[in-house]
Amino acid sequence: MPLRRVLPTAALALAVLVAGCGAKTDEKAQVKTGPGVTGDTISLGILTDMTGPFKASALTRMKGYELYLKQVNDRGGICGRRVELKLKDHAYDVQKALDAYFDLEPQVLGLLELAGTPMTAAIEPDIMQTRTLTAPASWAASLLGNPHMMIVGTTYDLDVINGLDHYKRKGVIKEGDTVGHVYVQGSYGDNAVEGSRFVGTQWNMRIAEQPISETTADLAQQIGALKAAGAKAVVLSTTPAQTAAAVGVAAALKWEVPFMVNVVGFDTAILDSPVGPAVEKQVSVVTSVAPFTGTQPGPREVAAAFNKYYPNDKPAIYVDHGYTVAKVFLSVVEKACQEGDLTRDGVLKAFHSTNGLDTQGLTSALHYSLVGRPSATQSYITKVDSKAPGGLTTVEELFESELVKIKGTRAK
Repeated sequence: MPLRRVLPTAALALAVLVAGCGAKTDEKAQVKTGPGVTGDTISLGILTDMTGPFKASALTRMKGYELYLKQVNDRGGICGRRVELKLKDHAYDVQKALDAYFDLEPQVLGLLELAGTPMTAAIEPDIMQTRTLTAPASWAASLLGNPHMMIVGTTYDLDVINGLDHYKRKGVIKEGDTVGHVYVQGSYGDNAVEGSRFVGTQWNMRIAEQPISETTADLAQQIGALKAAGAKAVVLSTTPAQTAAAVGVAAALKWEVPFMVNVVGFDTAILDSPVGPAVEKQVSVVTSVAPFTGTQPGPREVAAAFNKYYPNDKPAIYVDHGYTVAKVFLSVVEKACQEGDLTRDGVLKAFHSTNGLDTQGLTSALHYSLVGRPSATQSYITKVDSKAPGGLTTVEELFESELVKIKGTRAK
């Protein structure tokens, strides 16, 4: 059922801080403020899975957020205010997420993370009502129509197109071939398989689809069917455990097919499992966020900060993801500060006028002025490498397939 509520008038009022005769020269005194902003702090919310099935990636992303917030606060914060995080754990449970959200929302300027497809779907109507800028831990194209959602990077379908373009240019697949696609049904997999279908239409390829549920554990039937169909490559839009299961089945069948995996389907923990060697041999990962070993200035900065402050922890691409989201989100908040408006409406105005945001190679330049369009269209292609920090090395720098341009033109 859609969520609705009537907010008190006081909660909608915008406070203007006035500090006497000298206020015109005081940045803190001139800015308008709203929820989550006091005279000393700007609070951002994190609503994620810290104890459930996705806790590993969530806790790693948190380190990325903290690394960037430290940089911001060390240079004086934003509008003379320290930026802080307020955390809530939903353990991947929708009701827990709703309860946590209604407690958290009045306390924060925006949500730096909202994790989980079913949780996002349940909370999204209220985000529309409260006009809370939110960064979902998702790249689903279905979220692009919500003007309050900040998706950092390409959508799942565009990543798949770029990934298959890489395979075609490398001679792995060609016109007339069969390409398999195993995908979790829902906003993630349904969006990802759209990319494969578009490639199939444009390049006269047969797409052999194998839909699964989020809880499917045994993929023997699906991989067996794709082998029988003669698939030259397989796209996996799955959970990390399902990625390991799929590659494990292929290895048992002695089927050395190349797998192209959406980034959310990879976790470095796979490399410590019995299927680690097969994953390293057969899996490539397509991602719009640079891997930890990226050579551009942005990822190098993340690696240096992580190694300094977390010298005993294992890195992963989710560190870069968290750092990137924090960098983009706080760039928007800083822009709102410069406009003298740290209300939610002020932040949304700054967000929708942000174009060409340079993340120094963590992603391609980001554009948010057109609602309904992805902020970026370029992807990295990486190869699983057990010797590399974070488990991935770059095999192709940021690029955009010609098919992405065609698809984008048709979407206008």
